[in-house]
Amino acid sequence: MIETLHTVAAFVVAIALLIAVHEFGHFIVARKLGVKVEKFSIGFGPALLKWRSRDQEVLYVIAAIPLGGYVKMLGENPDEQGEETKVELSEADKKRAFDVQPVWKRASIAVAGPLFNFLFAIVAYMVIGWGGQSVLPPVIGQIAPASIAEQAGLLEQDRIVAANGTTVHSWQQVEEIAKTRVGGNLSLLVDRGGSERNVDLNVPLPERDPLLVNVAADTIGMGPGTQVVVAEVVKDSPADMGGLKADDVILDIEGNPVSGISGFIDEIRAQAGKTISVSVQRGEVVVNLDIAPQADNSGHGRIGAKMTARSALPPEIYHMGAVEGIQYGFVRTWEMTSMTLEVLGKMLTAAISPENLGGPIAIAQIAGKTAELGIIAFISFLALISVNLGVLNLLPIPVLDGGHLVYLGIEKLRGAPLSPKVMERTQIVGIVLIAALMIFAFYNDISRWLKG
Repeated sequence: MIETLHTVAAFVVAIALLIAVHEFGHFIVARKLGVKVEKFSIGFGPALLKWRSRDQEVLYVIAAIPLGGYVKMLGENPDEQGEETKVELSEADKKRAFDVQPVWKRASIAVAGPLFNFLFAIVAYMVIGWGGQSVLPPVIGQIAPASIAEQAGLLEQDRIVAANGTTVHSWQQVEEIAKTRVGGNLSLLVDRGGSERNVDLNVPLPERDPLLVNVAADTIGMGPGTQVVVAEVVKDSPADMGGLKADDVILDIEGNPVSGISGFIDEIRAQAGKTISVSVQRGEVVVNLDIAPQADNSGHGRIGAKMTARSALPPEIYHMGAVEGIQYGFVRTWEMTSMTLEVLGKMLTAAISPENLGGPIAIAQIAGKTAELGIIAFISFLALISVNLGVLNLLPIPVLDGGHLVYLGIEKLRGAPLSPKVMERTQIVGIVLIAALMIFAFYNDISRWLKG
């Protein structure tokens, strides 16, 4: 119960904060450009708190349902205002209405929301860099037999200093660079006992999309020395009947060493209906178990156990300098933006299954987990979600900021805005698209939750 409340609280804080940032972007730019803002609300439904600005012009509201927000500007939806309301406006207010502003002002206000999401991410990543990140060191802890890494001469305990000319301080950086080099060459500078040497590797294209696999471990054959640990065993499941217990460390399957969760899952998925030998470390002893994965509806093997990864090496705290932290804020935000666009593109072309799309339940679960890990992990999560909000809101879909920019672009080209009827019809299409996407994401969340 307490864990659920903690997850909900972290989710509410994250969503409310990021929506406030987004709407504040619209709000502050509108005010700076002279547009009259009548209301700035965080959340929907009954007002919990409300107050007026010093000039009595803006009504600020914090509402009961913190899953949205809006900025209400004078003349933003002129078709919804009656003639009587328009007549009562003073000449000064008429000049400050949103709908009479030039295209560049309205476009600036529309783009300000997503822009502030990106600015938030930049600052958040700067804070992360300066505050110090707990990172998995870029030290090779495992080399798979006959792998590309072994053939290239890499050894366990080699510390990767740079990858393709970029200095690295964590294993995550190594993996991210490796993903960009599939189908090409990866050049590593490694420190071996105080002596540095260059190692070049050819990285083949993996069977699955690089975004969905651990390229370093699954394709190159080198890992940071992570342990695959049993987090939970479902009662009466194949894992339970085979004797697997929580906190067991998976050593190998059928004699093949296990170096990562993805490799373990792939091995189990391929063994449906068979009895396999699994060796685990339980306390101070090694236990050999026979487990028979059962086929799910897709024919993939499942054993009914939740796994987690644990580093075999102690984490390191890496603090960036002032300039490096600033650079990291911009570079990391750009990397996350590019990755988000790449994932969206691949989902549209079916290169990546839409089943990977997460909805509110997935976001809430991650919010709760990162909050438990500490403030730096939670800020990192906020930065990632903020980037996603910025990108999604710029998509050219009616009702989103990107859709408004398309309307304004058409207006600039034709010299007049689209008719209210066309606007209304296209916005209905946009609402249907967004609703369908949300329903599908929620369906994915429920499916993953039911599957465990």
